[in-house]
Amino acid sequence: MKKVVNVGIGGRSFILEEDAYFRLDQYLELFRQRTQMGYLTREVMEDLECRIAEIFTETLSSREEVVNLALVERVIAQLGMPDGEGASGSEFKYNEPYAGQKINKKLYRDSDNKLVGGVCSGFSCYFDVDVTVLRVLFLAALILGGFGFWIYIVVWFVAPMAKTASQKCEMRGLPINAENLRRFSNSK
Repeated sequence: MKKVVNVGIGGRSFILEEDAYFRLDQYLELFRQRTQMGYLTREVMEDLECRIAEIFTETLSSREEVVNLALVERVIAQLGMPDGEGASGSEFKYNEPYAGQKINKKLYRDSDNKLVGGVCSGFSCYFDVDVTVLRVLFLAALILGGFGFWIYIVVWFVAPMAKTASQKCEMRGLPINAENLRRFSNSK
């Protein structure tokens, strides 16, 4: 018989086996120590916990299912550590995206590279097109009286601004792992 612990992760409640809880707690504490981002560490840790909660939710078939050590190890392997370095030997030597991880791009307005509303920059990330080309096309559409202006305005109101590090990863189609969370948290 194994002990289980009720834990809140990323605003969701999960039941973890005791050994899985201690392993996850150890990982999160080491991650916090290695992040070294001052006041941004809290935001990175919140994004990390939300990502862990998403993976647990996607993997578990019901709310009553217990998170075991194997699932925690898989999540740790998927998310990795900042800078991709191990803590002690091979203990946390993970930073590769999990093999089964499906990366979907989402359309956001880009707050880091915006001129007006971040729409062209968001389209640039989503479609892998140079942002200058899109800006010229939207400007030409505005001058020529085309629908480009109205498309820009609609997307400006409909598409959310990429504010968190995980949203910036989703916008670019990058895996939400430790290194990417740290990289995009620095871009504020």
